[in-house]
Amino acid sequence: MIVALIIACEVGFWVLLAAGLALRYLAKMPRLGAAVLLCEPLMELALLVVTTVDLKNGAEPDWKHGLAALYIGYTVAYGHYTVKWLDGHAAYRLAGGPKPAGAGYGKERARHEWKLWVRTVIAAAVALTLLQAAIWYVGDAGDVSSLQAWQFGALRAVGIHALIAAAYTIWPKKAPAGAEEGRPSVAAGER
Repeated sequence: MIVALIIACEVGFWVLLAAGLALRYLAKMPRLGAAVLLCEPLMELALLVVTTVDLKNGAEPDWKHGLAALYIGYTVAYGHYTVKWLDGHAAYRLAGGPKPAGAGYGKERARHEWKLWVRTVIAAAVALTLLQAAIWYVGDAGDVSSLQAWQFGALRAVGIHALIAAAYTIWPKKAPAGAEEGRPSVAAGER
């Protein structure tokens, strides 16, 4: 049941996102679109409640509970960022807004990657907190090794993402010929 709810939350995230952006930019109803977008965190709250109730009802902690914790952590750290990023692109494509800036090159790109790494740290911290709370909640009554394995997985994701950010710092992405350092290139027809 938890896996189905995680899938439903992910599908719901994208459906609400598409509906909110469509209301904002296609139907010209920005307030209603914003209200729809604000409903997104309710799905993660429902997932948290269902996972907690499942453990409370005596379910053996397993990979599904760990996956739910990581999903909630990811959504907390990256959810708003994703909505804001897509909102900027929708405003550009559908409402004639300014073109969103890219991640850039050189030092600007490295800074961008480190900011994303901080989001990954936040995601891992939320997941680790939820997993540790579940471990304490279950206590000696059940096998919590699966939850502990997910904790290690969250820490591993932080380490891998740090290596990626460090790679952009050590070997900065170079701007294409003719583009300024730190600025995304602009195609010839978009000047």
